[in-house]
Amino acid sequence: MQTRPIEAQLSGGADRASARHCPALLLAATASGQGKTTLTAALARHHARRGRRVRVFKVGPDFLDPMILAQASGAEVLVLDLWMLGATECERLLFEAAGESDLILVEGAMGLFDGEPSAADLALRFGLPVAALMDARGMGQTFGALALGLATRRPGLRLAGLVANRVGSARHREMLTAGLPDGLPLLAALPRLDDAALPSRHLGLVQAAEIADLERRLDAAADALVGTALASLPPAVGFRVPPAAPRPPPLLSGRRIAVARDAAFSFLYPENLRVLEALGAELAFFSPLADQGVQADALYLPGGYPELHLAPLAANRAMHAALRDHVAAGRPVYGECGGMLYLLERLTDKSGHGADLAGLLPGQAQMQPRLAGLGMQALWTDDGEIRGHSFHHSRMTTPVQPVGHALRQHGTRAGEPFYVQGPVRASYLHLYFPSNPSAAARLFLP
Repeated sequence: MQTRPIEAQLSGGADRASARHCPALLLAATASGQGKTTLTAALARHHARRGRRVRVFKVGPDFLDPMILAQASGAEVLVLDLWMLGATECERLLFEAAGESDLILVEGAMGLFDGEPSAADLALRFGLPVAALMDARGMGQTFGALALGLATRRPGLRLAGLVANRVGSARHREMLTAGLPDGLPLLAALPRLDDAALPSRHLGLVQAAEIADLERRLDAAADALVGTALASLPPAVGFRVPPAAPRPPPLLSGRRIAVARDAAFSFLYPENLRVLEALGAELAFFSPLADQGVQADALYLPGGYPELHLAPLAANRAMHAALRDHVAAGRPVYGECGGMLYLLERLTDKSGHGADLAGLLPGQAQMQPRLAGLGMQALWTDDGEIRGHSFHHSRMTTPVQPVGHALRQHGTRAGEPFYVQGPVRASYLHLYFPSNPSAAARLFLP
């Protein structure tokens, strides 16, 4: 890919003596639904097929896109967010990736400038060049006007070029190229790729493990990039040595934490598990769908899709009994979002079909046709602030009064409630444990 040199930013970049250098590119778009994940996955698969070590990151909180991107790249995918993780943690993750990779790709969120902080903020902070994707259907020279706006909106942001998606013909490509400003190349003009499309449902993309022909789709998407300027390696970016992270205290030393992990409970940040291990915990995994019981000092029920698995979750009475015994013994259970729904007495899906579930938290929930909760939030604890986000399509009612509410990143309206019922702790929040390991540890202590 031919791009202009990347100059070090005041808050980003790095001097060559104290940095790791690795080719890197942030793939952004003008809006959601333009095809960012498919494009990022295609580029990751293209380079992975050539024997390169590819590390992919996703901007903003997300569980589903990273599953697809991990399948495409063959490596674990982590999130980057300047608010939820903080700049220092983002710097650490990028620095580590630069030391073990031949290419770093970062998929943006929504549009390039959407959100506070945005993908553009991340690109500026770390000196990442940006390739901007636009759905070009029904568009001609206006494509160039939008490109000019993207290139000049933020001083210092380096736009490496444009990618046009769903281009109808060679003549259509000529129209798009003719409208581009001088020095801003069209890196790729991609046709409509129905055979590479990624299926979705109410919370986003379908989980990678559920797409039977995902490998074929990824290869088809990668094939479309062959011969384009986008397919060549981007320029190297210098990533600075991050400050040393303090080692968390061994608050969970000697404690065994069982983590639910199956098709119904899969929304889990890998970094959360690493924090628990750094705190001294021994981790084990269990399936509320298939296992008949669980033995541990504490349980972690992450989010997921319990509403898609109501029948088997309700039918596994042996697991319900094991959970009741666990709670009766005073051992902690922490459920977030879908994990909290499983702890309720009843859950009803969007079709009106309901099922009785674990019953450890009084109340019930109903899936909604539209998004019911969204946004970055922070929970204040005795150990300080721990950050996370909310994203759900259900509403719950419970007689249990919350012990507190999260604070929204923006605005003064109360965020998600946090419930405590004996040793049960639950909320819609998806917490990011590295933002406060000590506060995370308290979730799993009596």
